[in-house]
Amino acid sequence: MSRSITPLSKLSIRLHWLIAIAIISLFAVGKYMSLNDAWSLYPIHKAMGMLVLLLVLPRVVLRVFEGWPTPVAAAPPLQERLAKLVHWALIIATMAMPLSGMMMSGAGGHGLYLFGLELLAANPDPDNAMKMIPLNEALAGAGAIGHDIWSKVLLVAFVLHLAGALKHHFVDKDSTLSRMLGR
Repeated sequence: MSRSITPLSKLSIRLHWLIAIAIISLFAVGKYMSLNDAWSLYPIHKAMGMLVLLLVLPRVVLRVFEGWPTPVAAAPPLQERLAKLVHWALIIATMAMPLSGMMMSGAGGHGLYLFGLELLAANPDPDNAMKMIPLNEALAGAGAIGHDIWSKVLLVAFVLHLAGALKHHFVDKDSTLSRMLGR
């Protein structure tokens, strides 16, 4: 059964794709950094993460004021609940990832820098400038654990979201993906 298709705002579509590309890139770079100790990429990764947070906030506001888009076609109740759960997981995880990263870095004494602009100064050990003194070790640890957990939540939600989009397009042959592409 087909429903009345509500078009998405251009802002919503642009934010969706911009955040998606940024998160996928940050995930790939983060994985590369952790596997290869690529320390020189950390400042770029952190700065881009903070910028993603600035993009996610208007997206959250849009969801609050516009609500969630009406599905293009009716689906079984379980599928609709899973879709809502995945959308909520994506929204929450895209906020939690940069916040937990900032918490890990800032509380860990590494500071917060946005492409050279100091937001929170680093706290180097006076006896060893290569070592940082945490401002709050427990908070930094919680940020690290959160960053790890939310990365897994985000990955699972992304895979489910992608699978859902492909199912809509190739199996259901509805216009869900077209709507998300602005058509």
